[in-house]
This record gives sequence, structure tokens and C-alpha cells, in this order.
Amino acid sequence: MIKDRENALAGARCIIQNWLEAKESEVIHFITDESHKKEADIFELAAFECGVVPKISILSLDGVQSGEVIDKMKNTMYYSDVIVGATHYSFVTTEAVEFALKKGSRFLSFPMHTNDGSCIFEREFIRMSPKLAKKMGKPVAQSITDAREVVVKTKKGTNVAFSAKNRNAGIFAGSCTRKGKIASSSFEVYVPIVETATKGRVIADGSLGYLGRISNPIELIFEAGYLVEINGGEDALRLKKYMESFGDKEIYCAAELGIGLNTKSKCDGICYIEDESTYGTFHIGFGRNIALGGMHEARGHFDIVTHSPDIFVDEVVIMENGEFII
Repeated sequence: MIKDRENALAGARCIIQNWLEAKESEVIHFITDESHKKEADIFELAAFECGVVPKISILSLDGVQSGEVIDKMKNTMYYSDVIVGATHYSFVTTEAVEFALKKGSRFLSFPMHTNDGSCIFEREFIRMSPKLAKKMGKPVAQSITDAREVVVKTKKGTNVAFSAKNRNAGIFAGSCTRKGKIASSSFEVYVPIVETATKGRVIADGSLGYLGRISNPIELIFEAGYLVEINGGEDALRLKKYMESFGDKEIYCAAELGIGLNTKSKCDGICYIEDESTYGTFHIGFGRNIALGGMHEARGHFDIVTHSPDIFVDEVVIMENGEFII
């Protein structure tokens, strides 16, 4: 649903000009699905206005989240200069994306999902400066890359430890300008944590990714890298049902730690990519993490967001109550 066409068009131009820094006559392959045809039309018009060449692919919803439909496009995607993954569900962690990157394409993950059906091009978080986010995130990413362990605590009772040993942290900040590289509409410091090491307790109070806002905090218990207990009310039941729907025990693996960098984002449960970008939050990514630099494969990937963390890197505090002190 597009409320303000001109605002949506301005948002699409912002992505093409500020995030992609697209050059004249570059080919941008915008891959979306049948639920976002109107956004595809907006993006195509914005591309023509910016002097670049749009290629639009509209897929069926079936198979996108598992990656099956995307992997069938493996041998054609890399012909474009830029690939924008704008389906309802993210497919950044699929093998097809990894193959295209090796061939020299660059990839922007831009999942279009919103829980109220609104147009993501109209949301304010798109206007966040990629350069400012990178500047904020650089020292944080470096400290995590150099670390063995990251511990996260909150006043509500979170106390969870992640292993970052021999894992490189990176920054997603919208910017998609380098050949062979992934960028994301999520503004975050991310690290593909050691898949068998996460342990402890999280009291999640932000959002459940695609499922939206958490109404009442839920308890998550981790052992040896996997989520083993989900305790709470209706939100806990929703999460259990959702995870069971994958039919894959590997979706329970904690495979990513993320820290939000976008000061224009709001974690209100409407747009999951905005939720996990919100400054003052951290999130745990479950399932696939191969394209992030990890080694775990699963039938999907999604994130759970929690507010106001204290974050310790090898016992040195880098964030206190959601504010960077590094």
C-alpha cells in the first residue's frame, strides 16, 4: 500500500543514488515477488529518472524463503551490475547470491516485508546516512573481530554469551558500492558467531522479525549454540509455531549477533529490517549464516530484537543501556 507516491519515489531514488551510488547505464536487477508489484513499478520509474537500467523480476511467493526459487536463478543473476533482493523475505544467505558475488556483481538485501502492508520506500529509516552509520560501527566491528567472546546483558535479565573466536565482524549500512560485496538495508554491526557456543538467557522485548512486535517479554534459553527453551505467553507460542513451520532443527541455531546502527529507525514491529537496525538494540539471527561469513546452513534466517543492552567484548564494555561508549 503506497500512501504517498512522490514520497515513495523519493525513497527509491535515495536508495539508487545514496545507497547504490549507481552509475549511468549500470544494470540494476530488482528481484521482488508478486506481493510487491507496486513497489517494483516505483523502483523502475526511479531507476529511469536516475539514468540507470532497471531489470525487474517478479517471483511467486512459494519457495523464496527456503531459497529454492532463488537458487534456480543462479546462472543469470550475475549478469547485472547490482542485484537488489527486494522479495517479501530475505534471500541474502542463499548460494545464488554467493555465486553472483564471486562473478563480480554487488548485492543489496532489501526485503520488502511490512506487517501493516505499508510501502517500505516511505519509511524514514531509509534516509539514514550510510557514511555516518559506518563511522559509528567501525570501532565496534573491529573490537568484536579482535575478541574471543561477547556477552550481552539487560536490566530485564538477559545474560547470554557468544563466541566470536576467529570470526570477522562486518557492517551493513545500506551502502552497496563495491563489486563482489553484500550490503543490507539493515544498518548494523554483525558477526557470524560460532554456531555451537552460544549459551545463556535472553529476555526478548523488541520484535520477532517477520512476526512483529513483542507485546510482553519472552524468555529464550540457549545451550551449545541452540535455542532449547521458549517461555512466555502468546508471543512465545507464536514464535514456537513459526520455528516449527520450517521443519528444520537447524533454524534453532544462533548464527548471528547484530547491533543496530540506524538512529532514524523505530523498533515498532512494522518493518522487521527496520526493527533490527534500530540504534540501542541488539538481535540474534537464527538459521543460515553462510553469506555472512559463517558455516551454518538452514531452511531460513530470521532475527529476534531486544532493547537497551549492555555489551561486553572480552569483558570490556562497549555499549551501556543501549548507548555506545566506544
